[in-house]
Amino acid sequence: MDALPKLDRDQFRRWLRAEVERVVEAVADAVDNAPRGRVIRESEEKARDALDEFRARAYEKALQLKIDAAEAAFPPSAQRADPSPQT
Repeated sequence: MDALPKLDRDQFRRWLRAEVERVVEAVADAVDNAPRGRVIRESEEKARDALDEFRARAYEKALQLKIDAAEAAFPPSAQRADPSPQT
């Protein structure tokens, strides 16, 4: 069986960098916006959720890039002529 083409790692890196910036902002906002004396209690779940979402989105993006690479490797199918007579 032939191996599937590799995903575009440069594209994936660019996407990851942008996502990391988004996650950094979300985690920082969660910590900065927590009230005094409740920083951990009020920010931990928000920070964890942002990081969990990043993990899931990163994996989904890698899979999508792999699918895109595989689809691009296959030539488009030729148009088939309709053999049935026109009435």
